[in-house]
Amino acid sequence: MDTVRVLAPSGMLGAGWDHATVERGIALGADVISVDGGSTDSGPYYLGAATAKTTAKAVARDLRSLFMAAAGAGIPVVVGSCGTSGTDTGVDWVAGIAAEVLAEEGLDLKVARIYSEQDAAGLKEYLDRVHPLPPLGNLDAETLESCTHIVGAMGHEPIVEALRAGARVVLAGRATDTAVAAAYPLMMGMPAGPTWHAAKIIECGGQCTSNPRAGGVLATIDTGGFTIEPLDPASACTPISVAAHMLYETANPHRMREPDGTLDVRDAEYTAVDDRIVRVTGSKFHHAEQHTIKLEGARVTGYETMSFTAIRDPLVLAEIDTWAELMRTLITQRVGQTLGLADGEYAFDLRLYGHNAVLGELEPETGPPREVGVMLLVNAPDQATATAVAKVANPLMLHLPTPSMDYLPSFAFASSPAEVERGAAYEFVLNHVVDCAPLELFRTEFGVEGKTRA
Repeated sequence: MDTVRVLAPSGMLGAGWDHATVERGIALGADVISVDGGSTDSGPYYLGAATAKTTAKAVARDLRSLFMAAAGAGIPVVVGSCGTSGTDTGVDWVAGIAAEVLAEEGLDLKVARIYSEQDAAGLKEYLDRVHPLPPLGNLDAETLESCTHIVGAMGHEPIVEALRAGARVVLAGRATDTAVAAAYPLMMGMPAGPTWHAAKIIECGGQCTSNPRAGGVLATIDTGGFTIEPLDPASACTPISVAAHMLYETANPHRMREPDGTLDVRDAEYTAVDDRIVRVTGSKFHHAEQHTIKLEGARVTGYETMSFTAIRDPLVLAEIDTWAELMRTLITQRVGQTLGLADGEYAFDLRLYGHNAVLGELEPETGPPREVGVMLLVNAPDQATATAVAKVANPLMLHLPTPSMDYLPSFAFASSPAEVERGAAYEFVLNHVVDCAPLELFRTEFGVEGKTRA
């Protein structure tokens, strides 16, 4: 093939799109449809609990759009990081939804499921081949065993293997965002530099356009570079909007590591073909001597209970930092007095939304805020303790005056009861890569019936 056209309808399966934009991509000659099913953007909970961020109805709606378009055009569909975090349960969850959609539409498409979840016992055999990424240190067996779920972020190779085996729908576990879009062009012989660069630009669908809400994009990859075109006729790509996506989720806007090597865009040139389409040339890819797979793992850090109140009292707001410090002191004292808990047996965070909750000390605005939402987040070894701490804080969250006030103010709780139990809280504890062959950590099965279907 002289060119390969990759249709990216959106940045995430389940986010929704106008089906007309997919139809337009098909009319423009798309050779493959690729879409990401998740990422680590939304935090460790989805990996730790093996739970999807998206709802089944939204995923079904999007899969129906893709399957109908792809079946009519005779092209494959590739979905990566199924179920948000790419666990085996997530792959089987999406496969189950896919099975229902295929049956309802009377479509017979060969489905491949690629599993990327790892077990701690198996990974212990690789410890001498595991290397930490900043800021973490060396990995030990205890950390592996503490994880509820671990996944490896696959490159393009397992997806290519499934496509070569005849899959028309590939449902992959955790994969790099770019591998999902790069797999088919690389299989068809497109050069690595333009392919990986194009895959990076289209990973979030229309985010590289003038109207990210309007739909996805079509990347046309050839031997000399690639072009990017929005699927919504009213949207546009510009050299700046396309180049800017190399700033997104990268430590270095000029270089980006993949399992197979490093994308290098230092010499890339972005040229407007017209007022909607951009052509990119000069992208390079440096193949690594050693293939690596990034490991992601999450573990339970405790159980959380949240309480939220709102302050509009101008006297309290004029001394909001003093008030917050008094609140922290009194919560600690009263929890010790009533529950007998010492530091280290629980933890809490007090965040003042409307006053430095997002930027903290980096906040450039000064002066008293007009209103503040106070969020108390308690973490403890069990849910009952977390809720007990929040209940001890309840009177303070409702009526605490500043040191200069001689009366009790009243604040407004956001809910009743004020304490909202959030269940288990998780943290990422793996940020490591393991030296291995491209297919070594992954398992591919065909059909829609998974072994761990939720």
